[in-house]
Amino acid sequence: MAIVDFSTVRALTFDCYGTLIDWETGLLNTLRPWADREGVALSDDALLAAYSQIEPIVQTEMPSALYPSILRDVMRRLASRLGGTATADDCDALAKSVGDWPAFSDSTDALARLKRRYKLVIVSNVDRASFVRSNARIGVAFDAIVTAEDVGSYKPATGHFEHAFAALSDLGVHRSEILHVAESLYHDHVPAKALGMPTAWIRRRVEGSSRATRAPALPIEPDMTFATMAAFAEAALT
Repeated sequence: MAIVDFSTVRALTFDCYGTLIDWETGLLNTLRPWADREGVALSDDALLAAYSQIEPIVQTEMPSALYPSILRDVMRRLASRLGGTATADDCDALAKSVGDWPAFSDSTDALARLKRRYKLVIVSNVDRASFVRSNARIGVAFDAIVTAEDVGSYKPATGHFEHAFAALSDLGVHRSEILHVAESLYHDHVPAKALGMPTAWIRRRVEGSSRATRAPALPIEPDMTFATMAAFAEAALT
């Protein structure tokens, strides 16, 4: 595994959900009560695994749809697959839940420290309005924010990264000076590596990728791995 020379890095691009925001807890806060009510006898792991198979399909089929619309359709399809019923209120509850998803406890401090040295950019599979609510939980001003709403596609498509390259170029940062930081191998490390970017894996779940995230089709090797954002910040600022 390669080690990134941080002296050559001037900007950090970040995935948000799963990396900075605890989206699994957020999802389960809505999905678990629904599953219990509907008699869907699945563990949390199995419930999120089912979710992880459906969301990328919807995002591929509806690349220009805003994320709340994606979540409504995911909820309908999840209910159908698991033998439950999703009412309009159930679909709306998931669609509106994003801003309530909690930040990981180390995200704000790590980002505040990193901001002293690096440009910070968000590349996220979400809409602008939802991210505003999440950013309030993170409490850090990013130098640029790229969402699915801005690019008309969802990762692992590469549109987010191309937009981030352009935004950082305007700030005087070349793409060779960018490190991508993310939890999801499928959504983030695969496209970042395809574009020649070095990557740091924030491996929030030590047994592998997030339960709510599909596994990549082929093995992918990040350049560095850290268990937390706090550990990453320590390495990046040493």
